[in-house]
Amino acid sequence: MTTDADIRLATRGSDLAVRQATAVKSQLDSRRREVTLTEVETTGDQLRDELIHQLGKTGAFVRSLDEKVLSGELDAAVHSMKDMPTEMPDDLVVAGVPERAPSGDVLVTPDGTDLDGLSPEAVVGTSSLRRTAQLLAARPDLEIVPLRGNVDTRLEKLLAPSLQREHQRLVDAKENGDEAQDPDEWFDGLSTIEREAMERRVDQEMDAIVLAEAGLRRSGLFDDVETAQLPKNSFVPSPGQGAIAVTASDPQIVETIQEVLDHPRSRIETTVERTVLAEVGGGCIAPIGVSAILQGEYVQTRAQILSHDGSEVIEATRDLPVTNHASAATDFAAELRERGAAELIEEAREIAEADAEPSDSGGADTVMGDDDA
Repeated sequence: MTTDADIRLATRGSDLAVRQATAVKSQLDSRRREVTLTEVETTGDQLRDELIHQLGKTGAFVRSLDEKVLSGELDAAVHSMKDMPTEMPDDLVVAGVPERAPSGDVLVTPDGTDLDGLSPEAVVGTSSLRRTAQLLAARPDLEIVPLRGNVDTRLEKLLAPSLQREHQRLVDAKENGDEAQDPDEWFDGLSTIEREAMERRVDQEMDAIVLAEAGLRRSGLFDDVETAQLPKNSFVPSPGQGAIAVTASDPQIVETIQEVLDHPRSRIETTVERTVLAEVGGGCIAPIGVSAILQGEYVQTRAQILSHDGSEVIEATRDLPVTNHASAATDFAAELRERGAAELIEEAREIAEADAEPSDSGGADTVMGDDDA
C-alpha cells in the first residue's frame, strides 16, 4: 500500500542533476504528499578541476547526498546510477529505479562527423577510463584528452573554436567589402548553446567529445548538436548508464518510492549490470562496460573489460535467465575473471596506485568525473 508521507529529496546542484531530481519529484508529487528538493554540494563538485580518480575513493558525487539521508536530515537522494558505488551502507537501499533512458554513448562533433570519419590524430575529449580505452581500441591513432564539466560546459568547449573562427571570418569579410552573411544575422541564428560557446575561452581545441545520450536528452540539448551513435557492441556502456537511482533508508519512504517509481524492467537490467561490475571488481580503476537487455525469459548481457590503452579486451555475451538473474550475473562475472579480466584489473590497480591512492569499488565511469548520466 502506497503511503502519503512527505518526502525531502537530495540532489546535486548541476543542471542535469536538478533536471533528473525534478522529474523524480514530479512522479512522487500528489495531492496528499509534498515533495521538496534540496541541493547538496558534493566532494566531486568542490574539486572541479581535478580528475575524480585522484580523490582516492569513489562516490565523490554520491556520498554527501546519502549521508544526508542516513542522518535523517533528508529522506531520499536522486543519483545517476552509474555514479553509485556498488558497495552501499547496510541501512541504505535503492528504493526506486524509474524507467531508464537510452544507455549508449554518442560522439559529438561540430559538423556531424562519425568515428570513422575523424582524421588521424584527431583530438577527442572524455574523462572516462572506459570511453578512453574503447576509443583507443577502435581508433588507436586518436589523441584522447581529459574533459570535465556539466553537459553544457563540455559542449561549449567543443563548439567554441569553430564558431569563433566562423564569426571572425564573417567580420573580416564585411570589413573587406566582400559579399558574405552579416555577422549579427549569423549570430542571431545560433542556438542558445552556440551563443554561450561564443563567449567561452578554450585552452584545448577538440575535434569531438563523447557523451551519454541520456545526459544530452535530459539536458534538452540533443537536438542542438550533431551526434553519431557509438555501437553498443564495441562501446559497451557503463553499468547503470541512463538509469536514475533513488536511495532511501526509512521503510515507509522506501515503500512509497518503490511503489510509485520502480520500473521492473529497468530494475532487472541495472541489477544485472551492477552485479557483474561488483563481482568482477575494479570498477573504479579499470575500463569496464556492462550492458543488459531484458528479452522475454532472458537478460541478454554483454560485458567488456579493457586495458587502459585499449590494446587488450576481454569481452563476452550471455543470456541470463530472468528467474535468477542476480546469481547468474555473479556466475558470469566469475567466468570473465577466469578468462583474463582479473589480470587486466590487477594491471589497472597497479596504474592507479602509481598515480594516486587506491580506490574502492564503485561506478565504472565515475572514475574521472563524467557528469552526463
